[in-house]
Amino acid sequence: MVAESSSASAAAPSPIKTVVVLVQENRSFDHMVGWLKSINPEINGATGSESNPISTSDSNSSLVFYGDEAAYVDLDPGHSIQDIYEQVFGAPWTEASLSDDSKVPPKMNGFAQNAERLHKGMAQTVMNGFKPDAVPVYKELAENFAICDRWFASVPASTQPNRLYVHSATSHGATSNNRQLLIEGYPQKTLFESLEEAGFTFGIYYQYPPATLFYRNLRKLKYLTKFHQFDLHFKRHCEEGSLPNYVVIEQRFFDLLSIPANDDHPSHDVSEALMTLLVQLHTTSSLIVLVFEFLHFSYLPGLSLEQCYMLPSGPYPTSEFEHSSIAATVKKIFNLKEFLTKRDAWAGTFEGILTRASPRVDCPVTLVEPVKLREGAAKEDAKLSEFQVELVEMAAVLNGDLKKDIYPQQLVDGLNVSVAAKYVDSAFSRFCDECDKAKKNGVEESEIICLEKPATKSKSFAHKLFSCLVCGHN
Repeated sequence: MVAESSSASAAAPSPIKTVVVLVQENRSFDHMVGWLKSINPEINGATGSESNPISTSDSNSSLVFYGDEAAYVDLDPGHSIQDIYEQVFGAPWTEASLSDDSKVPPKMNGFAQNAERLHKGMAQTVMNGFKPDAVPVYKELAENFAICDRWFASVPASTQPNRLYVHSATSHGATSNNRQLLIEGYPQKTLFESLEEAGFTFGIYYQYPPATLFYRNLRKLKYLTKFHQFDLHFKRHCEEGSLPNYVVIEQRFFDLLSIPANDDHPSHDVSEALMTLLVQLHTTSSLIVLVFEFLHFSYLPGLSLEQCYMLPSGPYPTSEFEHSSIAATVKKIFNLKEFLTKRDAWAGTFEGILTRASPRVDCPVTLVEPVKLREGAAKEDAKLSEFQVELVEMAAVLNGDLKKDIYPQQLVDGLNVSVAAKYVDSAFSRFCDECDKAKKNGVEESEIICLEKPATKSKSFAHKLFSCLVCGHN
């Protein structure tokens, strides 16, 4: 942990009593709201002069210019660390790519090349953003509240590492899906524990089994009451003024005919996003933070802020806004004892923009109707995305399916979205039921319930260690 100086620790109490965080999937600032620059030139967005060659190694390659014709996106562009390396540096990833002898300048010219290599014709998709009127909810939020056009990914890699940084300021070294850490649960200290230690409350409002369970400590019995079904509790808690101090909203990650996904992940329709629900939270002491999980993020806090465009003012000359800025800012708002890692100690914070002596009274109470972008219905028979595979594997851990021969690969092979959604939902429900029974039976609250322990035939040290890691015993 990184302690803070005594002078900073003595800061005056913040007027903010609740921070609500929503992390959307696999969209970028430029893609979603980059063309707002056409409405407000102060925004560091798109002009149409930006371009990428189809081939970075061909000096005569045709260029693909950035357009404003983004619509429904079906295929998911590459976002592994290898893909992002090619997008940023314009050269394909190799094992020697990160050595000191092979450094190349980050020209940001490999997006079209990478997209075209993955799927013929995808270059046009990735080199397009939405016209403001095509995403009217985001447009209205950006016009009414603060927006940050310099918010960066914590690590140039896939979904899970970046999500981990939001609440713990580290991915514990992960740059992609780490199956062993899924089994054990990521062990680092999180913002949730820091808040609890200081006497503050937190809550996770989920619509499908929550991804925050990738953190090992949140699987403990004592935290079971921190998870709330969004549809049943969020609006009521807003109206009652009973929201916890730190709120995380978890979306619908599986796209179904009856309940479409609303996490913005391709191929999900961005019109299904949660923005129409967030305005239920209009208390004068609340701060809403929306970020996208991919590069060049937007940031939209409210509801008591003027519209503004933020740049970090420290704490270091090199500090930037990135996912760890959320943990760093929450630490300052609630005067928590220490930072989680060196990353959130370095990250830019945004509590300084909360300068009003009184709350705004001109905030919108409703938002415009979203424009539906997908003509067809949800594809329940679609293959799983990498993130959905991770959710299935986590559900298998909670459900005690580790000891079965089907874990992990055969568990996800051949699964479609519909079947996976049912499995994840069932596994989480069973886990919650068993945790509830364990609490009633007096099981120590720091325990992590293992529904079915791995087979006990082997008495090897490795097997015993594995059992302890999975079940939460020392």
